[in-house]
Amino acid sequence: MDAKVCGIKDIETAVYTANKGAKAIGFVFAESKRRISPAQAAEIIKELPDQILKVGVFVNESKETIERIIEETGINAVQLHGEESPSFCEAFSVPVIKAFSVGKKEDLEIIRDYTCEYILLDSPKGQYRGGNGISFDWSILKGNDFKGKKLILAGGLNEQNVLTAIQEVHPYMVDVSSGVETNGVKDLNKIDGFLSIVRDAEKKEDIS
Repeated sequence: MDAKVCGIKDIETAVYTANKGAKAIGFVFAESKRRISPAQAAEIIKELPDQILKVGVFVNESKETIERIIEETGINAVQLHGEESPSFCEAFSVPVIKAFSVGKKEDLEIIRDYTCEYILLDSPKGQYRGGNGISFDWSILKGNDFKGKKLILAGGLNEQNVLTAIQEVHPYMVDVSSGVETNGVKDLNKIDGFLSIVRDAEKKEDIS
């Protein structure tokens, strides 16, 4: 069981998060209160271990802009959170995480059109495409075959509900942003608590 912490904006938090066992860190380049510049992201990424997945988050951005930011920052995966087409998602040399807003079971049908390695399931859109702190009904995922795609579960996860989410959904990775914040700022204690729960869940799965 892996974890991704999204919306990080400073070196201290990024390095702490990596040291506590997160496998992926997300940098938001789309309209958001957590938006970061490519220059800021590049400074942070230089301090991170090679094995960490450094994910750039975009919403309906041009391929040219995304490619430029990949080059400038060193991100090694892109998360597409808009209405990007299947062919657009296939146009990158780095792994693509296609995000989908899920409110009802029918929202899952479009996923079959995409061939990307990762899919991220998030709550219905709020003010922003993600990071709104609201979870969705995980039971609608039961019985769905995602054809080998790696499922990343997002949307309102925090220390209180992430274990239940893992037990119900069995995702490849859990994704957190607002759930490890205090007053809109990443909280190191909450990051530690969240990642500790994920690590413990992973150990139990390994044993079983």
